[in-house]
This record gives sequence, structure tokens and C-alpha cells, in this order.
Amino acid sequence: MFKELIERIALSLERKRIPYMIIGGQAVLYYGEPRFTKDIDITLGVDVDALGKCMALASELNLTFLVNDVEDFVKKTKVLPLQDAPTGVRVDFIFSHSQYERQAIERAKGVKFGKTSVKFASLEDVVIHKIIAGRARDIEDVSAMLLKNPEYDYQYISRWLRKFDDSLGESFVETFKKLVTDIQ
Repeated sequence: MFKELIERIALSLERKRIPYMIIGGQAVLYYGEPRFTKDIDITLGVDVDALGKCMALASELNLTFLVNDVEDFVKKTKVLPLQDAPTGVRVDFIFSHSQYERQAIERAKGVKFGKTSVKFASLEDVVIHKIIAGRARDIEDVSAMLLKNPEYDYQYISRWLRKFDDSLGESFVETFKKLVTDIQ
């Protein structure tokens, strides 16, 4: 169910030339341990000015809009919440055109889904997203991914988390270092 939907969405995004990467629970499934997830999170390498193009794509895919005032909601949240009615699977298109997101999309890894190559965020970028989200489940996901994939770019993760620390006044680097220490 998820695999076929992800493949359909990826094909449509490629056809429309919208840069993207799969993040969230689906990326954790790829890099980490099996777990239940009921949605698909997709970061788009476009800003909200491409909303019309994305709404047209969603309609072509027969995805249902989950909010009434789509334009207002997306402007406020940078998220276009959708649902695949036949499966009940939620799909979130996340608008982002930041320097970090552009680089992360460029680093995305093509994963074969049937005849389609689907772009998943790199392991390092999934770790960064999960540490910033910071929920207990996210931190567990990071531990599982790092244990399963010991060959990761520690410097890349640290460098970006430090930039987010500086801009947001957080301590993401410390969280990451503690996780690494705890799993060794």
C-alpha cells in the first residue's frame, strides 16, 4: 500500500520536475528498524509560491485536501496535508527552499521501488530532522538508525546541527553527541 503510493507520487513529482525527498517515518523504515507509521512525509524543494502546481499534482494523484482553506493553511504552516482516500494514508507535502533543504535534497538517495527510483533523504539528513523534531520517538529512531548504519558522516551532522543551534538557540549538537556516546 505505502510502496505503491510512494512510487506514484515520486513519478508525478519527477514528471513535474519538483525536487523532493522522502523524510519521516518512511525514511526511518528504510534506514532503521521496522515500525508502524501511517503517513508519508515529503519535503519539496520549492517554496509556497509553487502551491498551485502542487495542488494540481495532488488532484492528478486523486489525493484529498485535508484542510478547507488550503492557501491560508500552507502559508502559515508550509505543509499541504493530503490523504489517499482508498488507503486512508496521509501524505504531507512540506514546502522548503532553505539552503539546508536544497543541499539535503541534492544528497537524497535514489532507492529502487519497482521501476521507479524514489529519493529518500540521506541517513545523515534524517538524523538531523529527527534530532530537531526532538520527540522521544524521534530520538529512539535516531539511535536505531545509527546502530544499524555505523558508517555515517558525523561531521556533516554536527556541522548542520551547530548551525541550527546558533540560529535557534538550541543544543541539538549536545543531543547528538549524547546519543552517539550512549550507543557505543
